[in-house]
Amino acid sequence: MSDASPARASAPTAHEVGELAAAQAAKAELDRRLGPEVTEGIRAAGFARHFVPARWGGTEGSFGTFVREVADVAAGDASAAWCASIAATLGRMAGFLPEEGQRAVWADGPDAFVVGALMPGGNARAVTGGWEIDGKWAFLSGIHASDHALLCCPVPTADGGREVRFLLVPRAAYTIEETWFTVGMRGTGSDTLALEPTYVPREHTFARADLLAGQPVASEAHANRVPLKSVSGLSFAAPVLGAAEGALRSWSGAVAQKRRAAPSADRISGGQDATSELTLARAAGEIDAARLLLERAAADADAGRPSPLTAARAQRDHVLAVELLLDAVGRLSRTAGTRAQSESGDFQRFWRDANAASGHAVLQWEPAARGYAVAALDGTS
Repeated sequence: MSDASPARASAPTAHEVGELAAAQAAKAELDRRLGPEVTEGIRAAGFARHFVPARWGGTEGSFGTFVREVADVAAGDASAAWCASIAATLGRMAGFLPEEGQRAVWADGPDAFVVGALMPGGNARAVTGGWEIDGKWAFLSGIHASDHALLCCPVPTADGGREVRFLLVPRAAYTIEETWFTVGMRGTGSDTLALEPTYVPREHTFARADLLAGQPVASEAHANRVPLKSVSGLSFAAPVLGAAEGALRSWSGAVAQKRRAAPSADRISGGQDATSELTLARAAGEIDAARLLLERAAADADAGRPSPLTAARAQRDHVLAVELLLDAVGRLSRTAGTRAQSESGDFQRFWRDANAASGHAVLQWEPAARGYAVAALDGTS
């Protein structure tokens, strides 16, 4: 990833990480996690540092580059891209920590892998200077390569109420329970974090409300000033974009091979050949349209603090783009033939991964559509 900071010597490109991940995808699916070569490739390519403030050695990169690079990895393997996206996204979230918390993450460099649970869980008790927390948090993608975790947890407040906060815990504090057995996105290693009672000082925490509003307490980086609604869907839609592009490439290669092998008279007569041509045109157009939607949303986030309507439109478009991508992948699957279903091929992996990724809570149509409609009808701008 290349925004803002010079390329490091011999750092792999996102495309190269995708190729490496594709070569190891079958093993990653069996192991239910990425291999160390792939996770180190993600780190070396700069994903973990992409949104990290420059004062810690980070890139302070753009959302536009983020979308393009994650999709490039996903065109090889969506599971690797998902973990790369999480590395960047949780690095951005760590920028909401107070100064002391940021130092705990990045004192040894900007490439620390942070994972996190976005849904509240666990238990918390107020103690002097912070909280003691314990519990289990499921579906932490990339946890096996993690250096820290940001855990979302309701904590008691001084006035007797409760507040949802993210609390930073180091890798030494938690264990991993293997619970990730899924149809798609198998290589993400999204297992369960188990935490015995652990003290977390207040300086290693931040309020979820600050993340939602884009109001960090100790960061001037632009990426931390963008409300979550404007960009949260990018983290999960970009891997689907790349998976759809990988599926199209795989499908096109197989169809082209059939065309070369078929007699020219059969090609002229139409039939299956014509069906393939129409499928290609429609699917490629849907994928292009989805990319344009995601790139516009990323550009709006990069341009400044989005208006409420622009933020709602971005959230709508994250989901709409994924629906277009699923239509494209489904269309390709229906015309790919029996060979495309072979477990030894990559098309079925792209198909499974795209469908599995689309089930993320952030990518659901109704809340995104209703949020946009309310903003548009209320005349916000």
